[in-house]
Amino acid sequence: MTWEILNIIGTMAFAISGAIVALDEKYDLFGVYLLGFTTAFGGGLIRHVVLGLPVSEVWEQSMLFLIAFITLTLLFFIPFHWFFRGWERWGAFFDAIGLSAFAIQGALFAVSAGYPLPAVIVGSVLTGTGGGMLRDILAGRKPLVLHQEIYAMWAVLGALVIGLGFAETMLELMALLVIIITLRMVSYVYNWRLPSRADWLKFVKRISRK
Repeated sequence: MTWEILNIIGTMAFAISGAIVALDEKYDLFGVYLLGFTTAFGGGLIRHVVLGLPVSEVWEQSMLFLIAFITLTLLFFIPFHWFFRGWERWGAFFDAIGLSAFAIQGALFAVSAGYPLPAVIVGSVLTGTGGGMLRDILAGRKPLVLHQEIYAMWAVLGALVIGLGFAETMLELMALLVIIITLRMVSYVYNWRLPSRADWLKFVKRISRK
């Protein structure tokens, strides 16, 4: 049950995230479907390839493909933008939901397959961020995970919690889902970033002056 819920939540959230990027870029109907499906299923494909799992398993999720198709169709033809402002913030919100759901799902997938903790982290990060990276590349943008607010580290946090056995029941996993979404949105709103080399050089320069 937990697995199916995370699958549905992540698929819908990432499909919406991809569609919002496509609409923001003024893409046509095909572009909306392409970015939506890529965001929703790209992370799972990358995870299966890297972990040496059968890619055919991804294509057997006919119900999830249907859910993504219906979600994208509704988002394209129904003018939801009339009801709320700030597409960018809504895109970040749905992206956070997808990141959290798929990061947890990827970690659970690796744990159930008997992989060690490093593989659990890799599976979590790739599942949670892979679709978004492909989406940004197709949209001609720098991948969000590489240059903006703290993003992939929340997937690592989820992987550690699950890999170390701190979240196993459905209630614990749902609580972890909410925590990762909240942390991601807080980092987005307050522009929390991991230090870059430029930040480090500025720090060294400031220290040397003292």
